[in-house]
Amino acid sequence: MNIFVANISPRVNDNDLKQVFEEYGQVSSAKVITDKYTGKSKGFGFVEMPSDDEAKKAIEELNGADYDGKALAVSVARPRTERRDNFSRDRDRDRDRDRDRDRRY
Repeated sequence: MNIFVANISPRVNDNDLKQVFEEYGQVSSAKVITDKYTGKSKGFGFVEMPSDDEAKKAIEELNGADYDGKALAVSVARPRTERRDNFSRDRDRDRDRDRDRDRRY
């Protein structure tokens, strides 16, 4: 099960996050998400646990728990939605504006 963890302290790294969840069972992976330019933590991450039962127990126990001075927000991760880049969004906006302008004349 893929688990979303929010409100992570900036001092917490991948290994710290993994250790917290290993208290509840086997952890396949743990990743604190960082800014690609600064390398600083974005304050959230993901933990993958192969056992759904262990993952559910970890979510129940750790949601709201204090870790490194912050109350963690832990939940089942939702599937990632497709994001459009700014170029595509701008291109579509311009196309729609041109189409609307052509209709007026």
